[in-house]
Amino acid sequence: MVISHSWLAAAAVAALSSTAAPPVQAADTPVVWSAAVLAQAGDWYSSPSARRIADNVISHQSREGGWPKNTRLDEPVRADADPGLANTFDNQATTLPLAFLARMTTATGDAAYATAFHRGLDYVLKAQYPNGGWPQYYPLRGGYHDHLTFNDDAMVRILSLLKDVAAGRQPYEFVDAAQRARAALAVERGVDVILKAQVRQGDRLTVWCAQHDAVTLAPAWARKFEPPSLSGSESVGVVRLLMSLDNPSPEIIAAVDAAARWFEASAIRDTRLETYTNADGQPDRRLTSAAGAPPLWARFYDLTTNAPIYMGRDSVRHVDLADIERERRMGYAYVGVWPAPLLMEVEAWRDRRNRR
Repeated sequence: MVISHSWLAAAAVAALSSTAAPPVQAADTPVVWSAAVLAQAGDWYSSPSARRIADNVISHQSREGGWPKNTRLDEPVRADADPGLANTFDNQATTLPLAFLARMTTATGDAAYATAFHRGLDYVLKAQYPNGGWPQYYPLRGGYHDHLTFNDDAMVRILSLLKDVAAGRQPYEFVDAAQRARAALAVERGVDVILKAQVRQGDRLTVWCAQHDAVTLAPAWARKFEPPSLSGSESVGVVRLLMSLDNPSPEIIAAVDAAARWFEASAIRDTRLETYTNADGQPDRRLTSAAGAPPLWARFYDLTTNAPIYMGRDSVRHVDLADIERERRMGYAYVGVWPAPLLMEVEAWRDRRNRR
């Protein structure tokens, strides 16, 4: 069953409005550390403000070559910095600093920025598992951090960066042929493990879990409220990555088409996610009936029944968002419109392929 274009368009508008690109700043305008550091006008990267940020970014680089998460890299290293946050790919750590330093290297030619970039690139390539995946942290630290991590687009961000490095796309023209070749091989292995990890139900491909066992590739637990499941969120980034590849193989095309069918079939219809004030005067969220509302998707779906899963910190499965604790309802995205713009992109991708 295919979702109507009008529903998809409405949901896509809602999704895109919440992820608008950061504004481009004029030259030498101070910028706070975020994805905005990648979206500035070209002359900004040679400004004193950009250099100040880059110098601080380098100071946060670990001995191994990675960067911490949830850290203001535009500010000097704090004396109370948590070393446990270092060397991770979670929350854009490592990939965002690398993309920024590449822009700085291209704009300034400063050898210090190039050196830090190459140390970081070596770190990324060293962290890849033999099967092609990446953990959330490297060096490995045990527990769910060692799983192949699609959560929060960690592996997608890594592979997107390496794909651009391998192709020598701006701003990675300064990377030499040997490193580009290493990046290309890493991308090839990463795509291979993505195809192998796609969850099957009988003879049908579906989507991916937010994390997969590093050895068996089976869907795996992360935190207590993140069960082995089919992801209505992280799978979106995986499909986009596959669609971005040049000359997709029959296996890649099959993976994308199967995931799109699963998204279409798994939409939550005639339902609205509503924020309201509860009886205790606190902000809260609930799902309400709303005929004709744009489609929603759950973040977690049962691996066999495709039923939405809502799970709080007690790790108990529920069928209604209202049944878990308010702290999780307000503090975590259990429901969203993530696949809506993707499904429209898949249609355009198919059209381009057919025209060829």
